[in-house]
Amino acid sequence: MSDTVHAGNEDHGSLRSYLTGFILSVVLTAIPFWLVMTGVLDSKIATEVAITTLAIVQITVHMVYFLHMNTRSEGGWSILALMFTLILVVIALVGSMWIIYHLNANMMPGRDMGQMP
Repeated sequence: MSDTVHAGNEDHGSLRSYLTGFILSVVLTAIPFWLVMTGVLDSKIATEVAITTLAIVQITVHMVYFLHMNTRSEGGWSILALMFTLILVVIALVGSMWIIYHLNANMMPGRDMGQMP
């Protein structure tokens, strides 16, 4: 079978890049598991920040090594679509958290009200 030429001549990865991505993914999964199971960090907040940071790094590893997202692929349109998606997700999450917080603050009875008749 001859080599297939893809439209656009984009890089589809090599065995080395896939193995690098796989090893990084395994390590970035094992570290948070180790952090939680051993309780190395004293503060829960520090553990949560570490896990969130490692999750963001792992998402980046997946996008680079497995989805082959970079500024050169598809003329930069894939990065533009990613940025648009991230903006929409942030707006939806922040808006939902704002609405839920204000509903909780404004709809729940206070402690000073005593018993309702």
